[in-house]
Amino acid sequence: MAMLKMCNIRCFHSQEKEDDNDKVIAGKDDDKVLTVLPRKPGGWKSMPYIIGNEIFERLGVFGLLANFTVYMVKYLNLPSIWATNAVNIWFGATNFAPLFGAFLSDSYLGRFQTVAYACVCSFLGMLGLTLTATLPQLHPHPCNDVDRNLGRCTAPSSTLMAVLYTSLGLLTIGAGGTRPCSLPFALDQFDATTEKGKKDIRSFFNWYYLSFSVTIMIVLTVIVYIQDNMGWGIGFGILAAFMLIAVLLFFLGTRLYVHVLPEGSVLSGLAQVVVVAFKKRNVEKSITICDPDPTNPAVTKLHLTQQFKFLNKAALVKSANELTSDGFPKNPWSLTSVQNIEELKCVLRIVPILASAVIFFVAMNQQGTFIILQALKMDRYIVGRHFQIPAGSMPILSMIVMIVFIPIYDRVIIPFVAKYTGRKGGITMLQRMGIGMLIVTSSLVSAGIIENKRRNLAVRNDMDISPMSVLWLGVPLGLSGLAEAFSAIAQLEFYYKEFPYHMRSISQSLFFLAFGASSYFSTFLVLLVQKYSSGRNHNHTDWLANDINSGRLEYFYYLVAFLNVLNLVYFVLCSIFYRYKEQNEDLDDGESEIIDGASPTHKY
Repeated sequence: MAMLKMCNIRCFHSQEKEDDNDKVIAGKDDDKVLTVLPRKPGGWKSMPYIIGNEIFERLGVFGLLANFTVYMVKYLNLPSIWATNAVNIWFGATNFAPLFGAFLSDSYLGRFQTVAYACVCSFLGMLGLTLTATLPQLHPHPCNDVDRNLGRCTAPSSTLMAVLYTSLGLLTIGAGGTRPCSLPFALDQFDATTEKGKKDIRSFFNWYYLSFSVTIMIVLTVIVYIQDNMGWGIGFGILAAFMLIAVLLFFLGTRLYVHVLPEGSVLSGLAQVVVVAFKKRNVEKSITICDPDPTNPAVTKLHLTQQFKFLNKAALVKSANELTSDGFPKNPWSLTSVQNIEELKCVLRIVPILASAVIFFVAMNQQGTFIILQALKMDRYIVGRHFQIPAGSMPILSMIVMIVFIPIYDRVIIPFVAKYTGRKGGITMLQRMGIGMLIVTSSLVSAGIIENKRRNLAVRNDMDISPMSVLWLGVPLGLSGLAEAFSAIAQLEFYYKEFPYHMRSISQSLFFLAFGASSYFSTFLVLLVQKYSSGRNHNHTDWLANDINSGRLEYFYYLVAFLNVLNLVYFVLCSIFYRYKEQNEDLDDGESEIIDGASPTHKY
């Protein structure tokens, strides 16, 4: 039996059995001192359960989202505008809910409990929606298109609406718990103190997003087909079964998991820095600063920097009475440590980068909607006249590019580029994000050029459907897939690594927060263009006319591309002044840059 050692790490393992290959972290929380038994984290052995849970949860949620508007209009007899708004509000809620779920996870519940509760809520929510499609007592009488247009359909009952609202609420809670916590919980299973663990973490972000892309492809093809052709009851029943499998998979892997415990309110430490810095704003000199080493060895010690210099006064020690015998503040509302100050600075530095991510996703959103409208007005036949590509399946081209490119990038491009840059990740996270922003701009421009050609051919030949092949849309969609493979994955990694250690669930909620904000901004942009492109006297061409042959959709693409150019300039400026949290640990051994005292260097 290996000897026990003491460690100030706030985590535990659900299994107290020991073997030669693994490490169990166990014991009870007693003044943050826990017993650690020599056992390696599960690493990739834990991934089938965690990623399997994530995949099946996504199949359920996105399988519902893909066709839910059609279900509410044609099966529940709800007005189309009401149904559209309801889906948009619900989709926005599922992207903002992770912020609250992440806060509960990092502050009180921990990632394991949060994901566990969320999975159960998602299953119950999907089960409720399945009941609306299968129980005759719940759904209204069928209604044909003629009666629907005349408003003569039977309205859904109050019981049905109660079940519908409750189910959507449970699904929102489920999304709020799983989305921000699944990725950090998976990364908790790797040993970040070893070189292999660090390499696995860098690689995991690529494979994690690859699984996400494959899931969406299945939803847009198989799940939508089942719902449309085999009935909503069967379609929703399959999604509920996926949710149940997700729950079972997650709990089956319990014996392998390493659990990181929450450390109380993650916001109080940030608030303390602001309060103490304000209290000590007039303090000019001090002999010492409060700079003890972190009690948790998994937390990287942060050095004092000169960015946001006004916050540094929060660590000035006016009297020895402010410190405990081991150098920690007695009252965190009167004195805080350099670590807390630098963690707040991490959050403040990330906010400008987060703003640029919103505009990036705006570009992705527009192509996901308007390219389908273009496809409807193009020649979609391939292999002679025997097969017609569904317009709604066109985004699959973007995902195919991602699925092919991500493994090549992870296994070929990164090692090749790393030989010349000296960085284990090939390029920095911000550089990868910037490349994605540049590619998505070119994607928008190409979409505008193709739209101009498509429209001219349709008008010249006096045809509703342009003779131009729909496969031309593969160019902007392929570029869009490349942009997402670069920027979206880099964002996940950037938020995870740059946020404070005990706020990593919150860090992942920022990705969904940016995505949700981009949806609302996209809606606002479309309404703005519709209002002003036609002019008040209606003598101008409406860029976004219902019939795109009479509109100028390419102008809208160019407008969004211009916004992305401005966003890219803004992003580069933010990147120049950005300071990474850790001391260039991404550089190869022997090539780490010197950190000059309290001021870490930075390379964009």
